[in-house]
This record gives sequence, structure tokens and C-alpha cells, in this order.
Amino acid sequence: MRFNISGKLAEDIAAFCLMCKGYKIVARNYVTGRGTRAGEIDIIAAKGKTLIFVEVKKRRRAEQAAYAVLVHQRHRVSRAAEVFVKYHPQYQNYDIRFDAFLVSLIPPRLKHLINAW
Repeated sequence: MRFNISGKLAEDIAAFCLMCKGYKIVARNYVTGRGTRAGEIDIIAAKGKTLIFVEVKKRRRAEQAAYAVLVHQRHRVSRAAEVFVKYHPQYQNYDIRFDAFLVSLIPPRLKHLINAW
């Protein structure tokens, strides 16, 4: 039997795991406006006075997931984070952190990488 999960389900799992760890989910699938050249952030969470931008990666194998957050994606998320804070001034005094959440099927594994970049 073949088991597969969608990217949306991987994001749901990541959000649930983050909430279980005490994070407040601020936004999901945040898309910046036209002309920002930034893009989308899978999950934005807060814990204390830290705002966390999370890139979720789902891969079949654990070793593939570990290398899934590419340099251009990190830049895209970083630019989108700047846009988010600009339009949500209540977070301007928060520390910023970039995490990755990896979901793999073989073996089944969830991994939250704090300060991934």
C-alpha cells in the first residue's frame, strides 16, 4: 500500500505540532502583495516576543527533506517576512526567527529546525 500526504496536510501537521509546543499561529500561507517580489510564507507563529517564519517541506525520504530549503527559498521567505512586519506594526518590536519544519514519509518523521537560517 502506498501512503502519500499533500503539502497542505504537511502544513496542517506542522501547525498542530507548533501549537502543541506553545506557539501561537499568527498566519498561514501568507502571500505578500503585488510588486513585493517576496512570495509566500507557509506558517507565521509567535512565542513570547519572537515572531517565527516557518517554511514547511514534505519529502518522501528524510534525507531529501533535510536539504529541501534552498537558498533562493530562504531569500524569498526573508523578503516576505520584511513585508509582513511592515504591514503588521504590532510585531515591529519582536525578535525575528526563521525555522523549517520537515515532514518525511520514509521513515515517518517530523523535525522542527529552529533557527534554520
